Amino acid sequence: MADIAELKALIEPEVNALGFDLVRIKLFGSGEDYTLQVMAERPDTKQLVIEDCATISRRLSDVLDEADPIEEAYRLEVSSPGIDRPLTRLHDYADWAGHEAKIATTETVSGRKSFRGVLNGVEGDDIIFRDAKAGDVVIPFALVGEAKLMLTDALISATMPLSSEGADEFETEE
Repeated sequence: MADIAELKALIEPEVNALGFDLVRIKLFGSGEDYTLQVMAERPDTKQLVIEDCATISRRLSDVLDEADPIEEAYRLEVSSPGIDRPLTRLHDYADWAGHEAKIATTETVSGRKSFRGVLNGVEGDDIIFRDAKAGDVVIPFALVGEAKLMLTDALISATMPLSSEGADEFETEE
């Protein structure tokens, strides 16, 4: 299996050169069924449209074909992080302050390894969090294993689609 740090070093400059920010790289699967998932976003909207995904995919396909960093056969999947996005970078916790999230840590923090509550921003390299059960908690970013936003009405309002053109148009078979 390929090294994620090496893949990131190869992929991130290409994504950035196209004007996007890399959110996450994940290689998963087994046997002959692997997927290289690349999540990216526009810095100004925190979203991607399908044309953005296609642009990134074409660029990365060429780069990955030339460098050949993954021994196994794989599918390349380029996507937006979605509404209940993973929180992978320290600034994500500041950008999404005020929204509900789930955080799982790799080590015990304040007697727990699992938190659910409201993001209150960052201080230095620490996440300031209001856990529903534990109250105010300071979580070192280095100890975050996985984290994601929770789907709420407030999050839906904050992440309205870039365009809803065609949303009301549909065809039915008679």
